[in-house]
This record gives sequence, C-alpha cells and structure tokens, in this order.
Amino acid sequence: MSSAVVFAYHNVGVRCLRVLLAGGVDVRLVVTHEDSAKEHIWFGSVQQLCIENNIPFITPTDPNTPEIEARIAALRAEFIFSFYYRQMLKSPLLKSVTRGAYNMHGSMLPYFRGRAPVNWAIINGARETGATLHQMNIKPDNGPVVDQFAVPILPDDNAQEVFDKVVVAAELCLYRSLPKLIDGTAPHVPQNLSNGAYYGGRCANDGRIDWNQNARRIHDLVRAVTYPFPGAFSDFSNGRLVLWRTRVVDDSRVVSSSGTIQWRNGHIEVFPIGGGALQILKGEFSGRLLDACDDVFQLGGLRLPE
Repeated sequence: MSSAVVFAYHNVGVRCLRVLLAGGVDVRLVVTHEDSAKEHIWFGSVQQLCIENNIPFITPTDPNTPEIEARIAALRAEFIFSFYYRQMLKSPLLKSVTRGAYNMHGSMLPYFRGRAPVNWAIINGARETGATLHQMNIKPDNGPVVDQFAVPILPDDNAQEVFDKVVVAAELCLYRSLPKLIDGTAPHVPQNLSNGAYYGGRCANDGRIDWNQNARRIHDLVRAVTYPFPGAFSDFSNGRLVLWRTRVVDDSRVVSSSGTIQWRNGHIEVFPIGGGALQILKGEFSGRLLDACDDVFQLGGLRLPE
C-alpha cells in the first residue's frame, strides 16, 4: 500500500482526496485550512471528509515550520499531494517523502500558471482550460507534467461553472494517473515555459470595468468575477453600477452611440467605447437591482465614465 501526506482545500481537495482513498492510498496526514463560512456555499469541506474517514488533519497558518516539517518527515510517507492548498510548500517538505511531491493545478500548464487560473482564463477569453497533475519543485507550477485533462470554456460560462468543470477534470486526471504513479510508470514531461505566463492573485478592485475595451472583453470580465466574487463594476457620479450577468449583442462594431448606456428594445444595453454592444441581464445600481422600470437608465444616452 502506498502512503501519502496530503495538502488540500476546495472542492478539488475533497474530490482528489476521495480518489486517493478509493485507490487504497494510506493517507497518514491531511494539512488543510480552517473552513470559512463565506466559502461553505461553494466549497466542500476537507476537514469534514477527514473526520468522516478518521484521517488525522491539522490546519496550520504556516505549514513550512520546523515542527511541521519534522512531523511530516517522521511519517515516512512515499508521496506528498497538494490539491488546491493555498500556500507554497518549501524544499524541506518537498524532500520529506521518498517518491516525490505532486500538485493539481487548475489549468492546462504551462498556460495560466500562478493564482486564480480559472478567473484569468475567462478574462483572457480562453476557450479551454482543465487540470494538470505535475511534480512540484521550489518554483510554482513549473515542474514536469504527469497528466492533464481538458474541459471547454463556453462563451457565456461564468467562473463558478468553469470551476465545477475543473473539479471534475482534476478528479479524472488523478484517477487516471494514480495507478501509474504508484507502479512507477507515470510520465514526467518537462513544461515548455516559454508558453503561457504567470498570473497573480486578484482583489475586488480588479473588477473595475474599462469601457475602452470592446463588449466581448467586458463580458469576459463580468463572467469571470460574478457571484460568488465581488462583481464587475463602474463608478458614475451618482452611484456604482455592478454587472452580474451580460450578453454580447455585437462583438466589436463601433457605432455612433458608443460610450453610452441606453434603453433599447425592452433591454438595458451598454455601448462600450471600444465597440460592440452588451445587454445587461442582471445588475445593480447603488445597491438597487436593475429592472425594466429602472428610471436611471430609461433616461437614455447616459454617458459611460472615461
């Protein structure tokens, strides 16, 4: 029986830990994060899964301490697995197992290395993403690839919908790869790091809309930062507009009404300065949901902030 120490969080952590258990792996310790009430609505609980399966777990604020490094080394596990754990594992941890440390990343590496890969993929208009199982080293997301599983990003998919696909992709990727890791036949293919790029973490202010972009780019931002994220927004002199769901009516054509928000054909439509037209399907202005009777936008010709 193979043995492992697992660092895990998120739905990816739950599903991949289940794959290890189904594959007969002796999970000697799980390192996770304290469950957040804000994330219970869309994250499964690694802690709860450990409790249900009598797996010892800890929730340190920093796993890279001499005490935790010594504890994990003493377990003499063969593998370390990291499944959406939010902190980097340093060299002493990576070297504390006999057969290697492996991470599950939420993109098709080497593309979208780093933080928030699903959100960045949508913002950049990617048509595909997925999950990659790769060997870990001291640099993030650049170790040899063991396996990948791709999923499509449809033109109107939002971040939650793509996350759900990536969770399934991660489970399938690990399920397919685990027997080869255990028997020593798994491929380890170096990444071509000249492809793709690193991306950093995101904050609420990164959702500010640039109206100089065209409708498609703005739509991509809206769907990347909609619920449960803070949303795409723009500040007007009389309040803040937040867009939660949009539809591209025209991709890039620049018209005379560009730079305005208008009431047209029974809908609120935005004509970005960068071209195209965007229909608002769900949004709010100064905390009030927009609807067909919203007097702010029925005025017509409201100028976009530059």
